Amino acid sequence: MAIAMTGKFPRTRRVGQRFSGSTDSFGEQAVFYWTALRWSWRAVTHYKKETLRLIAEISMGSGALAVIGGTVVIVGFLTLASGATIAVQGYSSLGNIGVEALTGFFAAFINVRIASPVIAGIGLAATIGAGSTAQLGAMRISEEIDALEVMGIPSMPYLVTTRVVAGLIAIIPLYSLAVIMSFLASRFATVVIYGQSGGVYDHYFTTFLIPTDILWSFLQAILMAVVIMLIHTYYGYTASGGPAGVGEAVGNAVRASLIAVVVVTLLVSLAIYGGTGNFNLSG
Repeated sequence: MAIAMTGKFPRTRRVGQRFSGSTDSFGEQAVFYWTALRWSWRAVTHYKKETLRLIAEISMGSGALAVIGGTVVIVGFLTLASGATIAVQGYSSLGNIGVEALTGFFAAFINVRIASPVIAGIGLAATIGAGSTAQLGAMRISEEIDALEVMGIPSMPYLVTTRVVAGLIAIIPLYSLAVIMSFLASRFATVVIYGQSGGVYDHYFTTFLIPTDILWSFLQAILMAVVIMLIHTYYGYTASGGPAGVGEAVGNAVRASLIAVVVVTLLVSLAIYGGTGNFNLSG
């Protein structure tokens, strides 16, 4: 009867197989992520040199990327451009209703809660994450990971967890730079380019810049870094199919991590600010 039903409804069978495969893949990833996080203490205590090397590589880059400063410069320029764009759009839009003086409020509100975390997450996925996927994928197809296991070195804490820990540590100074660059770019565009009084801008900026929002923004960036590193290390660690398979793994990892950046931003914003946004504008 089952054979007859399978032959009679091939489309249903294919849909069921795809659903089953997706469920298996989700469970496999969940186990991988839990295992990687469970090894965190061992990675910190047993593989200190490797962790420090990865922190330096993540921050300043390696090879040709180190010439321009690695992730530090890339994330800095991305947030610099986003901060300037926020100032340009905010001043123009607010100027249409005669309240361009509130551009400082606009910069303090949008940069911290949305722009800087999202742009920094995209920069991390495109630099740190993609590089980790390519490195681990190349090691997998060249059987270097299997060689580590043969030598008695557990590959998960040595290759995966150290990268997650390094990304978690490196994101703090990287994100500090990102926030500062976005603030400076917004002020420069508003005061120097548009000619608004620096005192007016600083007044509204400092009035509406909530210190706790900055702390929550850092928490959001840290969560993004952990999620991005877990996703990219998974796709790199499980890569197959030769060099073409590594390229495919990098593409899949970047796609998944970009989706994760937006989802983390949404969930954190809902959890922290709720429906009201914890914001009151009155005069």
